Amino acid sequence: MITVVRTIADLRAAVAKWRKSGDSIGLVPTMGALHDGHMSLVTRSRAENKRTIATLFVNPTQFGPKEDLAAYPRDETADLAMLQNAKVDALYAPSIGEMYPKGFATTVTVAGLTDSLDGPHRPGHFAGVATVVSKLLLQATPDRAYFGEKDFQQLQVIRRLSADLDIPVQIVGVPTVRDADGLALSSRNRYLGKDERAHAAALPRMLSDIANRLRKEPGAVAREIAWGHRQLEDAGFQKIDYVDVCDEATLQPVTRITSPSRVFAAAWLGKTRLIDNWKI
Repeated sequence: MITVVRTIADLRAAVAKWRKSGDSIGLVPTMGALHDGHMSLVTRSRAENKRTIATLFVNPTQFGPKEDLAAYPRDETADLAMLQNAKVDALYAPSIGEMYPKGFATTVTVAGLTDSLDGPHRPGHFAGVATVVSKLLLQATPDRAYFGEKDFQQLQVIRRLSADLDIPVQIVGVPTVRDADGLALSSRNRYLGKDERAHAAALPRMLSDIANRLRKEPGAVAREIAWGHRQLEDAGFQKIDYVDVCDEATLQPVTRITSPSRVFAAAWLGKTRLIDNWKI
């Protein structure tokens, strides 16, 4: 039976009990609205740890003033049922006041990795992510924490902060889970209308095509980025924040593939912003 805890004290008490028994602990941070992508993180954690904790916290500090905090999907009952079926040991679902008590004044920022891609388009977003994830890692003190590769920039930011702050946790990236047509699973996909959902598959298809061609012609980055823009426009994406090719480690744009790299994109269908990436 899954245990639901809502305070740091109760979370730490549960972790201390498991530690006393010698159990290893995996952490799966989420904002709820769970889907099979989240469940792949749970499956990986359960395979590698004796105990698994999932977190559910819609973090207000990572949403900009014009973003979808109020509309973000919330259904704790459904999420809890999924976690129960997946045999998660505990759900940590703190309140905003528990995470950010009166007088809270600290922000964690990661330089460099946040300068490109989503960084310029979502000011303050990664500071919100870095701060809340730092808190979750310190509150739960897991052996391993699991994050999806769909949000690859976020994954790299979390790896950097955990290393820089000497947080003793292994950050594990888990491959993106996709629908049959290639669209990466995301809680925000439920915002898509029927016609928009049909057009959305153009995004992963474009990324895959670019990655395949750059493996054969590593110097054609500029040409492929321009082609990617045209593909998304032709598919009905109204606004393209970026199509870019970046080094995996630094997330800096490259003009030629000389090291492990990925092609990234973020674009809008109606009111829904989709992001994805593909390894080259």
